[in-house]
Amino acid sequence: MCGIVGMYGNGPVNQELYDALTVLQHRGQDAAGIVTEDDDGHLHLRKDNGLVRDVFRTRHMRNLIGNMGIGHCRYPTAGSASSAESQPFYVNSPYGICLAHNGNLINTQDLLKSLYQADLRHINTSSDSEALLNVLAHHLQILGKLEPSPDDFFDAVSEVHRRCKGAYAVVALISGHGMLAFRDPNGIRPLVFGKRERDGQIEYMVASESVALSTAGFELIRDLHPGEAVMVDERGQLHTRLCSEGSQLTPCLFEFVYLSRPDSVIDGINVYDARLNMGKKLAQQIREQMADVQIDAVIPIPDTSRPIALETARELGVDYREGFVKNRYIGRTFIMPGQTERKKSVRQKLNPVRHEFEGRNVLLIDDSIVRGTTSKQIVELARENGAKKVYFASAAPAVRFPNVYGIDMPSRTELIAHGRDTAEIAKALGADGLIYQTLDDLKASVLECNPDIQQFEASVFDGEYVTQGVDLDYLDELDRRRNDDAKQARDSEESEEHISLRNGA
Repeated sequence: MCGIVGMYGNGPVNQELYDALTVLQHRGQDAAGIVTEDDDGHLHLRKDNGLVRDVFRTRHMRNLIGNMGIGHCRYPTAGSASSAESQPFYVNSPYGICLAHNGNLINTQDLLKSLYQADLRHINTSSDSEALLNVLAHHLQILGKLEPSPDDFFDAVSEVHRRCKGAYAVVALISGHGMLAFRDPNGIRPLVFGKRERDGQIEYMVASESVALSTAGFELIRDLHPGEAVMVDERGQLHTRLCSEGSQLTPCLFEFVYLSRPDSVIDGINVYDARLNMGKKLAQQIREQMADVQIDAVIPIPDTSRPIALETARELGVDYREGFVKNRYIGRTFIMPGQTERKKSVRQKLNPVRHEFEGRNVLLIDDSIVRGTTSKQIVELARENGAKKVYFASAAPAVRFPNVYGIDMPSRTELIAHGRDTAEIAKALGADGLIYQTLDDLKASVLECNPDIQQFEASVFDGEYVTQGVDLDYLDELDRRRNDDAKQARDSEESEEHISLRNGA
């Protein structure tokens, strides 16, 4: 889950890229980067760990000159949180290419091997994004053209589709040639593009979500089709081509539950409307399963679940109440690096409004339950503040499987739903009752906004992965790399490495 943006403009693009990354900050809070190209073909790069506002200071923005550029905000998926893996990545041959990527490849190790042994390319990190960049660069290199056409770039993207497996939405800056963007053949991760007119010239922007376009005054043209590439050449001309045969749109269902902003439109789906639909269907489940339960107030876990809870309360005819005040300066909890930090952050993030709980039977609604760390502490907070009964509802089904396409969900054994039924999960959370949305209802909630979608990537709920190569061995290896003990060991190694570097070792 990262945010990417690219822009071809009629003037400096540094501020526009910065602004776009700030509205995409929810997609990644670990690192940020921007690269621009000036009129002389020189590239200017700034990237580092941290939030967008902290990475870019005035001195950095002054150096990011040029009318074309790309940006990225990151959180670590299968890799480390090292600043060496912040994006965009750069390779000098051919032409000079910078690339930013949202998603995750499932065949990175095979790619790294073939890039070294067959393509004679050295990869400096374990990042799948750097591997993807070098695959693209290699197939442009073997063309051997000083002045490649847009079709040459599209042919190279076709080779990326052939070799790279998994989820990827990509934006790249090719020095002297233009901006290139493409989406994987399944369209798992979102990517949209739009245009605006300024001083009589058409400008283009591509981004992970439509909100980045709308806040900058760009008109949304459409989503990139699965397997499609778009290129804005150095003269500002737009070119498009479908670069993969047999592509089929299978967007990630979790995008609509949690990842995307409610004011975005993705694959023709208004995220806010989809979440209202989730609330309606969740209310139906509550009526069926909790007919004898008295609920005095419906309380959302801010922020994502607000429209869901609002519609649930309306359907049930129950008061909607804001029972928690959120500290907006604390990051998203499920992407915190370790369990200790994750537990500590929950009480820093949410503060209860006592009189909304005291003496009441409350129904708490969240978009989903992953580890259960946040949910358990929220239930405790409700009880500490006088709630008589605490019921919990999730707008998504139980998360029982890891995500391999760009969401750093934990090891299977760290998922609270792993090996537990609903009653056992409720007990583990300390709730008096628990209701999950059904997968069919969740899909229906989204399909009401765009009935043309035939299939979703819903592997975190049903364990069915839309790309080949995800087997038990792969998931076991993923578990080994993603569990908290492994992450803490990597963090410790990186800290020791940084100390050694500072000491001149």
